[in-house]
Amino acid sequence: MGKQSIDALVEGGKASAAPPLGPALGPLGVNIGQVISEINRKTADFKGMQVPVKVTVNDDKSFTITVGTPPVSALVKKEAGIEKGSGSPLTDKVADLRIENIIKVAKMKSDSLLGKDMFAKVKEVLGTCNSMGVMVGGKQARDVIDEINNGKYKEEISKMKTELSAEELKALEAERKRLQEELTKRRAEFEALAKSIIEKNAGQARGVIKAKLVEAKIPTLLIDELLPAEKAAAPAGAPAVAGKAAAPSKK
Repeated sequence: MGKQSIDALVEGGKASAAPPLGPALGPLGVNIGQVISEINRKTADFKGMQVPVKVTVNDDKSFTITVGTPPVSALVKKEAGIEKGSGSPLTDKVADLRIENIIKVAKMKSDSLLGKDMFAKVKEVLGTCNSMGVMVGGKQARDVIDEINNGKYKEEISKMKTELSAEELKALEAERKRLQEELTKRRAEFEALAKSIIEKNAGQARGVIKAKLVEAKIPTLLIDELLPAEKAAAPAGAPAVAGKAAAPSKK
């Protein structure tokens, strides 16, 4: 019969014999309990995330499990304890990680990153952090890339240090909460200012109002949220009133 394989999406460390895995594995005659146990062992680092897995079953009922990994951005969000990155990463920071968190993500994504060594792979992850508004060690992620180029974190990256103490984890959580509170406060201030500008310029063309919002440094995402798009002009020859035919043209 040859090798057979099934693909499934499971929650890291929490696969079970329930659908989709159990019913798909049953006809293959493999030990379902062993397969589930192995999947959970291999996906333990991805708790709370959906992980793609592939189970390949051989003629002798032996099996191999290949585990895919979520995108780097999803792993960074998991490490940072946030649901999404910043809409304005240059100005609004949503979390602050440590170099150990970055090394951990680089290790988990090692097979799919382009870097030739762990130093290059860590810098790839830092590039993602930079675009998400996630700091590292209280600094812009791009500045940490410069520090690595200058020799900093050599020992941590060489030894692939990923563990943090309970005290370090507590400090990360406190900083995450502080940044989230600061972000919420800044958004409220921007929103109040934007609404004031929109109200004062009521009746003006959208482009004029948008220019004033941009001048006031209101984030683009907030502008798009608060300032409705202008309705497209009706095409030439379209009826002026819905449901009525257009008047015939005179020749």
